Amino acid sequence: MKLITWNIQWALGSDGRVDPARIVRAARELGDFDVLCLQEVAAGFPDPALRANPGHNQFAQFASLLPDFAAVPVAGVDTIGPNGTRQVFGNLILSRLPVLRVLRHQLPWPADPDAISMPRVMVEATIDTPLGPVRVMNTHLEYWSQLQRAAQVEALRECHAQSCERGAGERKKETRPTPYFSLPQPASAILVGDFNLRPDDPLHARLQAPLPNAGPRLVDAWDYLHPGVPHPHTVGVHDRKQWPHAFTCDFAFVTEDWSRHVKDLQVDQQCDYSDHQPVLLELA
Repeated sequence: MKLITWNIQWALGSDGRVDPARIVRAARELGDFDVLCLQEVAAGFPDPALRANPGHNQFAQFASLLPDFAAVPVAGVDTIGPNGTRQVFGNLILSRLPVLRVLRHQLPWPADPDAISMPRVMVEATIDTPLGPVRVMNTHLEYWSQLQRAAQVEALRECHAQSCERGAGERKKETRPTPYFSLPQPASAILVGDFNLRPDDPLHARLQAPLPNAGPRLVDAWDYLHPGVPHPHTVGVHDRKQWPHAFTCDFAFVTEDWSRHVKDLQVDQQCDYSDHQPVLLELA
């Protein structure tokens, strides 16, 4: 199984072009992915609201570019724009493997008078893979507010803990085809995205801390494969106008019960189609 996670910056490259098609091409060149997790997908934001963006519905564009994939969108921002059009900004999971269940989680947005901020979300898709069912969680945490980011990390831990509890042991199950119909509720999970924190941030360790209910904890796939080796940079590699220094804030976490499946993690540091780099996680 191959999964790519990428903050695409609404498909804006370092050359100033917005081009969803080349995002898909670059992802295919990196790996024959089964699951593509994108952050910063936009719809209805015309230039200059987002630089050089024509305002197209990128959620629909990516679904069209990958017609054999199930598209699972989530909106963090969903507002009415100044010109009366709907403006949406969020994340997208695209999977060519069967998607069994989708959950959309609104993350905490506590008041922080010292920072600009936006609502943040996490989309969770239970995917039936050759390795067994797994919950793929795709998120993008707050950049400007440490207070909000910390609350969002706790919410991610709580979402994971609750899923583990629902999947543990016996519970009353519905076998008829009603909205209560019981589907696999695996504790196994992959959490990816742009976390807007660095590897030495205490929140990075907090995401990997043991759960209170003894569910499988999350582990950083890079650290698992390369203990003691610094993470490859994932942002600011090419775009030095926004980012004077390159650093790492995009991660792939895997529950410890699935760590044995982690075979490789690559960061494509040549691609300049976003201010972030695509990250490929391979499991077998």
